[in-house]
Amino acid sequence: MFRKGILISIFLLLSYGFWLSPNLKQITAGVAIFLFGMLALEDGFKIFSGGILEKILNKSTDKLWKSMSFGVVTTTLMQSSSLVSVITISFLSAGLITLASGIGIIFGANLGTTTGAWLVAGFGLKVKISAYAMPMLAFGIILVLQKQKELKGIGYVLAGMGFLFLGISFMKEGFETFREHIDLTAYALSGMKGMLLYTLIGVIATVIMQSSHATLVLIITALASQQITYENALALAIGSNIGTTITAILGSISANINGKRLAGAHLIFNLVTAVIAIAFIPQLIQIVSWIADHLGISKDDYTLKLAVFHTLFNLIGILVMLPFIGKLVSFLTRLLPEKERPIAEPEFLNSASIELPEAAVEAVRKETFNLYRHFFGIIAHGISIRVRDIQSDIPVKDIIESERKPIPVNIKEEYTNKIKILYARIVDFISQAHKNMTQEQNNEIFGYRSAGRKMLESIKNVQQLHINLAHHLNDKNPYVREEYNKIRYRLASILRTLAELEKQPENERLALTTLEAMRMQIKEADKQMLKDIDTHIRKHHITAEMATSLMNDNYYANNIAKNLLKIGKTLFKSRDTALHEAEQSLMLNKEEATQAIKARKSKEEDDCDNANTNA
Repeated sequence: MFRKGILISIFLLLSYGFWLSPNLKQITAGVAIFLFGMLALEDGFKIFSGGILEKILNKSTDKLWKSMSFGVVTTTLMQSSSLVSVITISFLSAGLITLASGIGIIFGANLGTTTGAWLVAGFGLKVKISAYAMPMLAFGIILVLQKQKELKGIGYVLAGMGFLFLGISFMKEGFETFREHIDLTAYALSGMKGMLLYTLIGVIATVIMQSSHATLVLIITALASQQITYENALALAIGSNIGTTITAILGSISANINGKRLAGAHLIFNLVTAVIAIAFIPQLIQIVSWIADHLGISKDDYTLKLAVFHTLFNLIGILVMLPFIGKLVSFLTRLLPEKERPIAEPEFLNSASIELPEAAVEAVRKETFNLYRHFFGIIAHGISIRVRDIQSDIPVKDIIESERKPIPVNIKEEYTNKIKILYARIVDFISQAHKNMTQEQNNEIFGYRSAGRKMLESIKNVQQLHINLAHHLNDKNPYVREEYNKIRYRLASILRTLAELEKQPENERLALTTLEAMRMQIKEADKQMLKDIDTHIRKHHITAEMATSLMNDNYYANNIAKNLLKIGKTLFKSRDTALHEAEQSLMLNKEEATQAIKARKSKEEDDCDNANTNA
């Protein structure tokens, strides 16, 4: 409702402005075309990157200087700190980068965004920029209509640049025409009062347009047409820096707690930078004049001086805040702590990641692990064993013998409040994200979805098993107790193996071979249990009803065991491609050998039967 009211107010204000001054149409059209160019440019980089941007980000954030360099370079190339902010929040939410690295990227992006002012002031206003816009638009639109992904991406980039140039040209000409009828400098304010008011106007303008680049272009074209004073232009530039944080804040709404912390860091950094700039504005103006003289910028070239100022105060903000990144991370962690939730909510899925394949795959992987940890606890408690015991070094047999009381757990409630909700969100996220992915990435995320489905199936089985286990753990009949403890031991052994695999470094796991060995043991245990049940019936150790319950629960336990092994193979497979392929090759050789042995035995049996028949 609030947003709708703001939108209506903007429409009414613009309509009144158009009625008051028809020349305002050209300026606002210029802003609209510029913003449309920004959107096209962002879409182009998303398509054209093909995951390259994400891969670079993933490998360029292990050190703070690398994170900052990434922010500077990508924002300079794409001329969109908004896109860099959204990508950073997505990767942080997916757990691909740390909060400190994310803050480093945001710092770098703030410095990178200042290059836009240099390009417009140094190039955009010196030549007839619309002459470059027309060919870019013509070639860009032709390429956008192509089916090939890479050509379409280049087309969006070219069209975006064309619209940017055209928008700047419209704004420049609009202010020059506007000057003939209305002189905005009559509303100029000097001193601290003017500084604060125009800073606020800069904030509001950037919040409305959601682009500090668009606000800066508007400020520079107005300054070039002498429609605002140099001092008021500096204040507007400071305001645009504060206003640009709205993009990060909006992007963090659907993000997890780390995404919200990053948006908070962005806001704090830009506010501190703005306070420093306003407090030391007289000294900064003198430093800008000194730098301009040494760069050969003329004294009355206020547009280039504005570019110098914009770079200078952002650089000062970085130098001031850089030593406090560790403390900023600690402060934000305390300010925005993790919340205990009775109902499970996604921790890594967010809408910003959907269009970024690398981030989307990692978000699905981490969220499936989040689902698995809830699932692990339910299965452990379902067979009356505590998670901490499974994850300890205590022998499984000792745990089974010591834990004879049923652990109270409402499996249906846990399933409804945690597993079902999380799995539904994962499925929904995958359905939206898979369209932008390669076949390999699709196979990976659908593998995680399958693992999640097996978790749901296992919980339904453990719910049935838990009822009888709770009843028979203290059964007077020692044979029944023993058989149920065998079931518990079988499942607890798999849980212990999975817990050990999770602790191992990802590039050293041999999950396939480990779990295949476990599968053979489980198969033998199942056969042995059926023989034991048969023996107990013949010796009258148990009744037929007890035997039926045991066989049913053995069936449930087998289903759970098979699913646990499949889940383990999906979640804990080595992320080292070479190691995983070597494991698969080894597994294949074992399978072929087993089949060969079976075939040979079958042939020997057939030969023996034939010999007996002939005899």
